[in-house]
Amino acid sequence: MQTVELRPGEDVIRLGQLLKLVDAVPTGAQVKDVLTSGDVSVNGEAEERRGRQLRSGDVVTVEGLGDFRIA
Repeated sequence: MQTVELRPGEDVIRLGQLLKLVDAVPTGAQVKDVLTSGDVSVNGEAEERRGRQLRSGDVVTVEGLGDFRIA
């Protein structure tokens, strides 16, 4: 499991931003395609909302890339 650190002073990151940060998608325009394919889950539940706010302790699973814990 990889850890993704939030920037100092921030307490959330949006799912679309995280997917770009971990190189799950090359561009923001492709985030929707990855989410609608069912390849992304948050805390064990499928997620399709690119604006989903992730907080410290959340675990995002991306099919083919693994798990990412927000810290």
